[in-house]
Amino acid sequence: MSFRPLRIIRVVVLACASAFALPSHADWAQSTLLDAVQPAPTSFALQAQNPPSFTWSRHPKATATTVYTIEIRKGAGTPVRYTSTRNWFLPAAKLEDGTYYWRVVASNSPTEWSSERSFVINPNSSLFEVPDNAVLRTRATSRARPRMLPVSFQPYSQWNAARIAERGASVKALTNDVVGHIPILEPVSDSLWPLTASSSNTTAFVSQQSQIRNRLNNTTHQLEAASLLYKLVPNQTYLNEAIKRGDELAALNPSGPTSFINQDQGTRIIALSLAKAIDLLDGKLDSARRARWVEVVRLRGIDMHGDLAGNNGRLDQFPYDSHGGNNLGFLALVASLMLNEFPEAREWFDFSTRAYIHSVFAWSGPEGGYSQGTAYAVVVADGALKIWDPLTELIGVNLYEKPWAKGLAKYYAQFLPPGQPVHVFGDGHEDKPYLPILKAFVSRVATSESRWYFNNIGGTEDALTLLLAPSPLPVTRSPYANAPYNGGVYPSIGFAAIHSDLWNPVRTSLYFKSSPYGAYNHSHADQNSIVLMRNNKTLLMETGWYDYYGSPLWSTWYRETKAHNGITFDGGVGQPTSGNVLNLRRKGKITAFSTTASLDYVEGDATAAYDGQLLGAIRKVWYLRGKDQIVVLDKLTSAVARKFEWNFHAPVAITRNADGTSTIVNGTEKLCIQPLTSGTTFETRSGAAPKAGTYEAHAAYTRPSATKAEFLMLLDVGCKKPPAYLTTTSTGRTLTIGGQAITLPQ
Repeated sequence: MSFRPLRIIRVVVLACASAFALPSHADWAQSTLLDAVQPAPTSFALQAQNPPSFTWSRHPKATATTVYTIEIRKGAGTPVRYTSTRNWFLPAAKLEDGTYYWRVVASNSPTEWSSERSFVINPNSSLFEVPDNAVLRTRATSRARPRMLPVSFQPYSQWNAARIAERGASVKALTNDVVGHIPILEPVSDSLWPLTASSSNTTAFVSQQSQIRNRLNNTTHQLEAASLLYKLVPNQTYLNEAIKRGDELAALNPSGPTSFINQDQGTRIIALSLAKAIDLLDGKLDSARRARWVEVVRLRGIDMHGDLAGNNGRLDQFPYDSHGGNNLGFLALVASLMLNEFPEAREWFDFSTRAYIHSVFAWSGPEGGYSQGTAYAVVVADGALKIWDPLTELIGVNLYEKPWAKGLAKYYAQFLPPGQPVHVFGDGHEDKPYLPILKAFVSRVATSESRWYFNNIGGTEDALTLLLAPSPLPVTRSPYANAPYNGGVYPSIGFAAIHSDLWNPVRTSLYFKSSPYGAYNHSHADQNSIVLMRNNKTLLMETGWYDYYGSPLWSTWYRETKAHNGITFDGGVGQPTSGNVLNLRRKGKITAFSTTASLDYVEGDATAAYDGQLLGAIRKVWYLRGKDQIVVLDKLTSAVARKFEWNFHAPVAITRNADGTSTIVNGTEKLCIQPLTSGTTFETRSGAAPKAGTYEAHAAYTRPSATKAEFLMLLDVGCKKPPAYLTTTSTGRTLTIGGQAITLPQ
């Protein structure tokens, strides 16, 4: 499974006011910059987390010494004031239930309060408290090394029968893994990678980046695995292997090809793995070797911290940096492990730890989910597994208990249900989900939905992370195993899932996207698009494949609207993607969602996604659950006449039928598509060459050129051909499918 996350650095100098000058506007806390942090919470929104995180854009005249005062008022009560040197605030203690109002003022403009915003705390808000830095530091340093091991950790020789039954196989797997790699894992050295960041736009450099990442992932895994195995089974062979791999990593030049500027993922994994090994092998490293390893961690940490702390903490203002967000977590854990080893560790800790806990939902709201699609949501889980268990042991704050993490686990179940063959939405959508990571993440989340998902997906967690997990696994604490609701919506990312019966392997699954994140970063220009599966066979697919970020294929077909099941016009013109940050204004929005036993409904507005090319782009979708039928209504308007196109794609041939309908047959499952209004024409389309070994078919229904168009389409799952009647009255229209009626707008 190979992913190539984008590293976006938004360079803004904050040391002087003139460098951050912005057009004046009524509320300075709401930046005019598309990629700046948004004020939150707001609009009387019920908060998933208690206490909530507060964010606002920096004051236009902010400097590195600006201090913010946050005023929080419950109802008509007396406001309570707090201060923060950064443009976010996470209270250390819970708030009582009630309706709250808040505002903020900057020290450099002490009379210019932001607009007042509101939010609600009630019993449905989950308690998640994060103490202040001083408390967290004391927790991290109060334990003897190894600090990162669970308090229940024991050498294998002391395990009882229950522990052996639970995890004995993992010890055997870890042993086989370490021993098996001793003779075959080739050493890493700087000489393997001659290119530098000056070659960053070349195919050769992209290849080298992947090589560095893969080789270092293998070596660091071996270092950590051998170190942990030695703690479990104190065999000199395992200690020797850990020392050998640690020495290899420590010998890599922090300013060489694995430096932060050349490969930030390389620097962070080297720093973290050496820090973990130093902790696990405490007392077993000679003083000179230990000092050398510690110094490498310090030097690489300086580069990580320097980047993240630049521009007065650049992620505070511009959080949409997937590498930066992960790097912040790596730095927090490195700092926690290295406290009292060198002075910089305390500075890193205070800078990164609470900031990381506060900001892990940068790619969604606090309800969870991941706007960049499910493939990169699995990458998030992979990073969490490297960081969260050890960090929990060190600081006593369990990130798996954060409402965002619980929401992410439910998001996995909704959008990657058991047996689903591919991801949905965004880069990597064509890849097969990697179940060991999914299973590992949800195993730490003690909810009934996670237990159901854990029980029903395959995969075996990597022995290294499993043996560092709490025992028994937190998911087993839930007394029930219940599938999530058949319909689920994540409004902050614009994702909706509708299932006939989520618990059933032979389910129908319909996915809808209309995202406020637009086509930003790893997202695609697919607002108001759908994906349809039945019995884990794809009927309406997303096309193209992810060779690498920024490739010619990625920049054209793969991300374009016409490669998805969405609306284009005039021969494939869709939602623009040029200028990455501009994609944040080319956005969609889920404007309505409901789910009942018989009928689900979702509505999206993708007008802004077309960036002025259209005056209206509204899609409404009904799912008739009892009949397994889907109705899709698109209403489109333009200032100039356009030939509108209703694109759809399949992994098998699309058959055009004489009556104007079309049929898709994928193994045992089939779909018939029927236009329900006259004047709609079927057209075969072509696309980019598919990935080797795969097949893609492309088609579209079109309307004659006009300033307004409507597509009313029936997706007949199973090709049952129910009778369909459209009745128009003076007050509206009624569509009856197999005896079930739905009301349509005029």
